[in-house]
Amino acid sequence: MPGAVRTLCLVALLGALRAGGTELTLELPDSAQRCFHQELESGVKFTLDYQVISGGHYDVDCYVEDPNGKTIYQETKKQYDSFSHHTEVKGVYTFCFSNEFSTFSHKIVYFDFQVGDEPPILPDMNNRVTALTQLESACVTIHEMLKAVIDSQTHYRLREAQDRSRAEELNGRVSYWSVGETLILFVVSIGQVVLLKSFFTEKRPSSGGAGT
Repeated sequence: MPGAVRTLCLVALLGALRAGGTELTLELPDSAQRCFHQELESGVKFTLDYQVISGGHYDVDCYVEDPNGKTIYQETKKQYDSFSHHTEVKGVYTFCFSNEFSTFSHKIVYFDFQVGDEPPILPDMNNRVTALTQLESACVTIHEMLKAVIDSQTHYRLREAQDRSRAEELNGRVSYWSVGETLILFVVSIGQVVLLKSFFTEKRPSSGGAGT
């Protein structure tokens, strides 16, 4: 019996961790806009988290519209943000990322779109009148710890991607600067050799002599 309870607890934990949502990483070209659409019921909570991983000043415009075309969220040149909202009408909700203010910088944007509240990890947990057993309490604790681990992994994964992008950009700048310095030193060295050679070159007198 305890083994079956443990199995049920594990299944409940894994099911709770698979809550409805979408995670995507997209490339946003310069002067471009990308939009996504999601049909939602009335009275449903959704959360949008996004962060610019690379490109330019790591900023992007973002806005969310309800099915009636009303803008319920709008931010400009944000590096990252989080937005939560309870839907008031049923229909297709639209959220867009815009890089139209940039004329040459490509952006890479990560976003996480979650729909609905997290389901209870145990059956009838919200309607229970008795206290949780020791095993059930352990399941709840493990579930909260796993959520914290997943959030931390996502955070560190994004930071690692952002730091790698910055390191590659810095490495490119250092490489171009090194090539430029090499060319300048090469030109200066040739100029110095030519200048010094002109100092030690003997000037011959003109061949014409004066008559007496």
